[in-house]
Amino acid sequence: MGKTIPEVTLNDGLTLPVIGLGTYKLKGNQGVKSIQTAIEDSGYRLIDSAYNYENEGTVGEAVKRSSVPREQLRIASKLPGRYQAYDQAITTVEESLYRANLDYYDLYLIHWPNPKQDNYVEAWQALIDAKKQGLIRSIGVCNFLPEHLERLNKETGVKPSINQIELHPFFNQEQQIKWHMENNIQTQSWSPLAKAKEILDNTMLQQIAKNHNKSITQVILRWHYQLGTIAIPKSSSAKRQRDNITIFDFSLDDTEMNLISGLTQSDGRINNQDPAFYEEF
Repeated sequence: MGKTIPEVTLNDGLTLPVIGLGTYKLKGNQGVKSIQTAIEDSGYRLIDSAYNYENEGTVGEAVKRSSVPREQLRIASKLPGRYQAYDQAITTVEESLYRANLDYYDLYLIHWPNPKQDNYVEAWQALIDAKKQGLIRSIGVCNFLPEHLERLNKETGVKPSINQIELHPFFNQEQQIKWHMENNIQTQSWSPLAKAKEILDNTMLQQIAKNHNKSITQVILRWHYQLGTIAIPKSSSAKRQRDNITIFDFSLDDTEMNLISGLTQSDGRINNQDPAFYEEF
């Protein structure tokens, strides 16, 4: 399948598709088959994983089995909180590559800032050096607040290329997206579809989907795209994988965009994981 997904260019020059495949809980041979199908049959080129998902090997095997050349893919993983000390971070990046049987990651992210531990600047310096060593092409973070991002830039002089954050209609992150745009950092959305039942039962979303002859899921992923974010929906189903990238043949008008954004709630986080306090290990 040819290129079906538009791309954006990060602040360090790496190009990424505007939608990727989340792989949380995709493991083993079945996970390999699902990821391989997404790559070969649906046209996905961005595959998101993490050390803590315990599936880097699954992703690497899917890459190995795929007929798509490695250089056409963008493979991402993430550094866990327990390994943010500099030497541990370097070793973990190497271990991530060994697990996946890859020579390099296109994108490697600090999974959470863990501010109480206060090691995230040290971890960031490790990623900077791992990039210099050719282990990573682009480095970024997840779940960082503006104050964390400012500190990274102030203390190392290197700005993340991307910040992957919880972002969905019930938690639209409007101010964070604006801050990212002003500071040339790409926003990436995890859990882009929130909780499926709440989304699918929403009558307003049902009406917008009906207006466009699309599914609610497609409407929400189109909303992410028009916000300028990169969504990484997870699905093991070949049909849903195809549906999730069939969002470039229609558009939402300003009223529809505002209606969807208006679903946001002050307590809209799925698991109350506030990066100012949450610790991930």
